Order: sequence, then structure tokens, then C-alpha cells
Amino acid sequence: MKRSFAIFLGTATAAAAVICMPVHAQDRESGKSEAVTYKPPMRGAPLTRVGGGTRSVGSALAVNVLAPSDTGLTTQEKPTIYWFASQSIDKPVELTITSTESLQAAATPVLEITLQPPLAKGIHAFRLADHGVSLKPGVEYQWFVAVVRNPAQRSNDVLAGGTIKRVTDSPVQAQLKQASPAQLAALYAEAGIWYDAIDQLSTQISADQSNRQLRERRAALLEQVGLREAAAFDRGS
Repeated sequence: MKRSFAIFLGTATAAAAVICMPVHAQDRESGKSEAVTYKPPMRGAPLTRVGGGTRSVGSALAVNVLAPSDTGLTTQEKPTIYWFASQSIDKPVELTITSTESLQAAATPVLEITLQPPLAKGIHAFRLADHGVSLKPGVEYQWFVAVVRNPAQRSNDVLAGGTIKRVTDSPVQAQLKQASPAQLAALYAEAGIWYDAIDQLSTQISADQSNRQLRERRAALLEQVGLREAAAFDRGS
């Protein structure tokens, strides 16, 4: 992964996010029109997300982490992170998490795991709790998804990456106690807690996969941070 990390770090500083206006969706439980609007906690923060893609005759593959363009926040010690593949994958996929707490910590991944093919087209969930990974409060972590096209030439990896940081002092915690499940994603997004917002919507979709309104809400949220291909997948599913 070392060469892939270098590609990520060199590309991330030049990355640009496309910000789109949110789309309103109807909440089926409450009957009220409710937008899930993401408000980044820090305007003008350094861009850290990068997406990978490859083009060849007869096929195309794009890989994206479902993360904002800058560092996304979570309140969870062991959150679930999500990534997207525009096509089915018949190569191994490496998922790596590294800590930026210190130079020494960054040299050794917190987690490095290989996901074996085949992997379906679409949005994939990765639960840190399943792998005993905990995030320390206030520490920024980089995470990467790399499709290993040729183990002997890692520069050919299709690589995507983003950053995540756990916070423990968000004022949204008090609001959550009075909220219904249908309101959680909107509350997290409004408070700038990206990873928890996308996880709430994704969990609801998993429990009710035929609910088009939930998919529209997630698609609208993804569009707000420039993840258009993943949003189009949701709308076409």
C-alpha cells in the first residue's frame, strides 16, 4: 500500500469538491417534508478525499469512499464506513486505516484487510466493530480502498481515500435523545457529523430496501459533497 498512499497524498491536495443543492424528500413516517442537509463543521478545511477510476475498452470502474471532501466526523467509537464501486469487481480490494496521531503511528496501519472478489457494484458497508478497530477521540484517521489490479504494479491500483475523526463533545447528542429514528440522519447532517448521518440512512435502507424515499434522501446527501456516481446508483436501484 505504500505506493498507493503516496498517490493519495499527492492527489488529495489538488482534489476539488462539487457542492450541490440538497434535494427535499418526504419522510414516510412523519408525513413532513424533511431535507437532510450536510453542514461542514469547518469551511475552507484542507481537502482530503480522492476518488479513483480506470478506463479501458468495454469497461469502466470508479471507486469512491462515501466521505466529504475534507475530514468527516463521527461520534462513534467503532463507526461503519461506506464505499462505492461503479462496476462489479473481480480483483482483490485492500481496505486500510492509518492514524495521523504521530509519524510512528502513521507508518503502521491500524487495520489492513483484503476483501476477496467478487464484489458487487454499488455501496458497500465496512463495520469497524467487526474487526476490533476503535477510533481515539480527536485523532484524524486516513482510510483507503484500493482495487489491486496487478500486485506487481501497485501504481495501477484504483485507489480512493478519505479521512475521519471522532468527536465526543457534539451538541447534537442532547437532541438525539428526543428524536425519532426518521430524524436522526437530518440531525447528524445539520451538526456536521457526516459519517453518522450516512450510516443512519444506510441502516434504514438496509431494513427497508424497497423504500425509494430513503434512497432519494441518501442520494441527495451524497450529491451535496460531490459524490454524483454513488447518488445516481441510489436513484437507479
